[in-house]
Amino acid sequence: MSRRLMFRYSIVIILLILSSIATLSVGAVFINPIEAIKSVFSQGNFILNEYRLPRMWLALIVGSSLAISGALIQGVVRNALASPDVIGITKGASLSAVTIIMLFPSAPLFVLPFGSFAGALCISLILTLLISKFNVKGSKLALIGLAIGAICTAIVQYLLIRNPLDANTALVWLTGSLYGHNMSNVWVILPWFIIALPLIFYYCHQLDILTLGDEVATALGSKVKKVKMILLFLAVVLAGASISVVGGLSFLGLIAPHIARRIVGHKHIHITIMSGLIGALLLTISDCLAKGIHPPIDIPVGVVVAIVGVPYFLFLLRKI
Repeated sequence: MSRRLMFRYSIVIILLILSSIATLSVGAVFINPIEAIKSVFSQGNFILNEYRLPRMWLALIVGSSLAISGALIQGVVRNALASPDVIGITKGASLSAVTIIMLFPSAPLFVLPFGSFAGALCISLILTLLISKFNVKGSKLALIGLAIGAICTAIVQYLLIRNPLDANTALVWLTGSLYGHNMSNVWVILPWFIIALPLIFYYCHQLDILTLGDEVATALGSKVKKVKMILLFLAVVLAGASISVVGGLSFLGLIAPHIARRIVGHKHIHITIMSGLIGALLLTISDCLAKGIHPPIDIPVGVVVAIVGVPYFLFLLRKI
């Protein structure tokens, strides 16, 4: 690794540490950053250990998961507009999770990741069919994904109308929020992240080969269809598990990989690692703003992410 690349990694990691400390300090009750750091190791502050520390861990894991998922999807379909939310995977996972919340409110917490994964997998299978059979790509894929997302949203709205008593909880969840989570939510998503990450790193070199085109990759000995399905499956696992815990965060999986490419270039092992760091950084900063803009009101973090994401998405549409 070159010195320039190491320097860039160091800068992002330092910013991530600072943003993590800031999100521990900011809230309805401001805590001195030094005291916050000490309390993390001493386990002496109830607010930090029961509320803010689990929220910080969720921001780091979910931000990394959605960003890495977006980087994988963009690499597999070779489309700069692809991401879990833009092509409809997030909406499919949200529909499945909301269905569980509405129809089976007493279901155990660990059921949600499986439900979200099932919804995300269904959408990904539809998109895979369109890519392989009809050669859909570019802006058309994004538009089809938006259309699929609109259908899922319509069904979700119908469920909200049919179940008005649970509508408030579901709406906050759909917006995307880190509020009210504890360490049990962290333990729900962490195993998925730990299992998926080494496999993703193992297949990153295959993504570099796929960028040369399917025919060239096949000639070089790559099993193109198998690699694409495995990577898409891993992307769906990360996105589905994340959405099941914090709800539908938009545009994070689109923004982070693009920023990562500008920082580290086009080698996918670096894109994947830097996307995870940038995603975690963006979500911790957004969560800090969500808590600090107008305390004690806690704005859903998905609102803050969307405010940044929509202009960036429009910028990408002009470039592509």
